[in-house]
Amino acid sequence: MLYTAQSAPYIQAPITGIPFATTTHLQLTTMDTSSSNAAEGYRFTESQDWFSHNVGHWRSLFSNVTTSSFTAGNGARVLEIGSWEGRSAVFLCTELLNLSRCRNVAEVDGANSTGSPNNLIERGNKGEIVCVDHFDLFGTKEGRERYERLRHNLELTGETFRIIPEFSFTALTKLLDEAVAADGLAAVGSKVMEQGFDWVYVDGSHRSDDTFLDGEMAWRLTRKGGLVIFDDYLWEVEPQTSILHPKRGIDAFLALHFGEYERLSAKKGVEGEGREYQVVLRKTVDMRLGYLLPVSATVASASVPSLPRREGLPGAFEYGVNVGVTADSAFAMPLAVLLMSLLDHTPGRISIYLLDCGLTALDRERLHLTVSHRADTVTLNIIPLDAAGSLTTELGGPVWAKIDLACLAPLERMLYLDADTLVRRDVRPLWNTDLEGCAVGAALDVGHPLGHSGIPANGGKYFNAGVLLMDLAKMRLGGGMDSLKNRCREMKGSGYADQDALNVHFAGEWKEINLKWNAQGLGTYAQSDGAGRHWVDKGALVDPGIVHFTGPVHPALNIVLNPWVQPYTAKPWGYAGAPGHPFAEEWFGLLRRTAYLGYFEGEWREVCDGARERMVVEAGEKFDAAIARALGE
Repeated sequence: MLYTAQSAPYIQAPITGIPFATTTHLQLTTMDTSSSNAAEGYRFTESQDWFSHNVGHWRSLFSNVTTSSFTAGNGARVLEIGSWEGRSAVFLCTELLNLSRCRNVAEVDGANSTGSPNNLIERGNKGEIVCVDHFDLFGTKEGRERYERLRHNLELTGETFRIIPEFSFTALTKLLDEAVAADGLAAVGSKVMEQGFDWVYVDGSHRSDDTFLDGEMAWRLTRKGGLVIFDDYLWEVEPQTSILHPKRGIDAFLALHFGEYERLSAKKGVEGEGREYQVVLRKTVDMRLGYLLPVSATVASASVPSLPRREGLPGAFEYGVNVGVTADSAFAMPLAVLLMSLLDHTPGRISIYLLDCGLTALDRERLHLTVSHRADTVTLNIIPLDAAGSLTTELGGPVWAKIDLACLAPLERMLYLDADTLVRRDVRPLWNTDLEGCAVGAALDVGHPLGHSGIPANGGKYFNAGVLLMDLAKMRLGGGMDSLKNRCREMKGSGYADQDALNVHFAGEWKEINLKWNAQGLGTYAQSDGAGRHWVDKGALVDPGIVHFTGPVHPALNIVLNPWVQPYTAKPWGYAGAPGHPFAEEWFGLLRRTAYLGYFEGEWREVCDGARERMVVEAGEKFDAAIARALGE
């Protein structure tokens, strides 16, 4: 039985409660495709065959579709912008749509009862093609005839199709709206069809600006691993420099989305690049719709009680997280591990601001490589150190660099992370913390909750400066940064340097954040008792969101041998490791994924061997000096 569409379009609402575009949509359940009359029944204008010469090339591209849906055995979802009478659409319906669903029984069962190698079975969801063309908005005889031919030809394929008889801008807008609405419904548990397309063919308007817009909107609807084909790149009717030629629009699209695709038609540096008539791209990044729909009365009906208001908003509204870090070459390796952990656990847009305190060119290259797999959502901005006005230079060390970064970062709010931290959870909840009017948010210092003898006692809590949520706009009010820098100069000899200066400067005016965002002393002193330890929430340290590897990189011999604090406190990558630390192996697991693994196993091991020998020599010298003093020598 063949179900046919009516001549007039009708409203199709595939997602409950959402009114959608005026479309023609047809589900063909059965059809005798073995009839020799099927092919003869297609209605094409013989003089308007602009497609058939592409058949061999397109067949060779099918294996390049690597979307998760298609490779899992579902039919392909195809979007065609500019269908005319449907030559390319018919080809895709008959050869691509359900290609991945057809499998020889022998492939599945190992054999079949008939022994026929052509005995096929189907699996997964059926494919679908969506055809966009304005058909002169049915205002001309020619437009109406093209629409009827397309509809007729698609019916003959026996496949699922949908025609949107509109200009591409409104049609693609509606497809995007459908995808956004479907995402919202899926978020509240409704069962909806997976959105996006596996194959997109852009062959609509030849104007550069229209081609660019078609490509941009369709790109948002293309699944990762899907193919996008731009036609007429070398069209000869108009000059390639003209706005009436698609090439400028395609080139602009390629430049804008550089790094988000693999160019299959002519890879860079290969003979033929830039001379292909069709530009074929495989998308290498996830779909990004980029917006939300207002919750209408229809959506908020009984069928959809409410849509989530917070979930998904950061990505849609482009609310990113600004992360500040500092490093010299000595801390470039742990910084790479930190960045890898941050990107693993925090989705969405992240802007990283790194104050360069002495990195090598190779360090900068490796750090950029570390974040390159998230190039569509993550940027690494390296800020050079201004030696003339920096505390790092003036006071003699990168320990003061976080203050310099707070002065230089072009931001109003920043989450600062020490390079010796490890992110284990999405940091967005921390980023969204209400500072309640304070300039700084920080966690209690587990080792010194009441501070120490080196700073003025005020009876209050003392925070750790390894993780700081900074309201930079507030910190800079009324010369605040100059005042903070002067405080640092006054306390340059304090035991914990920048941390002491920050505690004194913001005494009583900082917001305490949960220790799960700065878990210190794990495996060593975190579980100890002492003054102020009643404030330590030990439960927050069990499965923390951010681990802080406190202690020295290369501990002195007296620290390693101290019988009162065992296991000793040190960082995992130092010569002595971090025995007993519950997350040391997690740190090494991330290191193996960075560009620093070879450095760690080679040059860094030599550094560690030298540090170990140096600590033994220094301990011996101190031992001899102590004996000499005791004997009055």
